[in-house]
Amino acid sequence: MALFSDVCRSVRTLLGQCQRSTAAAAWTHCQSSRKSSQTAPEPEPVISDNEAINKTFVNRNPRNLEQMALAVKDRGWATVWPSKQYYQRVVFRRTQQHITAEVYPSDSIDPVLSCSTKEWALKRELGSTRSVAACRAVGEVLAQRCCEAGITRIVYREVPWKFRSESNQTFWTAMKEGGVMLSEQRRKFI
Repeated sequence: MALFSDVCRSVRTLLGQCQRSTAAAAWTHCQSSRKSSQTAPEPEPVISDNEAINKTFVNRNPRNLEQMALAVKDRGWATVWPSKQYYQRVVFRRTQQHITAEVYPSDSIDPVLSCSTKEWALKRELGSTRSVAACRAVGEVLAQRCCEAGITRIVYREVPWKFRSESNQTFWTAMKEGGVMLSEQRRKFI
């Protein structure tokens, strides 16, 4: 039994010495590699032809000057009603059966956006295609379409006795609540 315990003690000391020698060798290797390592040099930036800036800049947004209130407005004749001094205007019409609202640009007679109770998607949700609720629905849908098209400012002019009606007031408030301003910025002269 004594012989067995002496052999175990010898094996333990031998294993301890082996572990210490491998740890010391690893430490010295780590220290020598630290001395020889350096930071990598920074690569020089490469300028490609795709990143070159063109000297002539062309603005592809035709409405940019309108949004900055710098574009030219057609003044028209002084006796013409409605006035021609606008970028976009909304026209609200009520007939015997339907309500229609259209957005016209200043340089065209064709509407850019329109909404009407003649559209089936709007007609099926309404009880009446001519009521005040229909005016509000047309205003909300047209305001949403204007915001999606990027039109945030529109001129809305109506004859005063028509504007006082409840349907026009409801349409006007629905457009304003939808995020469309019903007036344009004053034109800047530079």
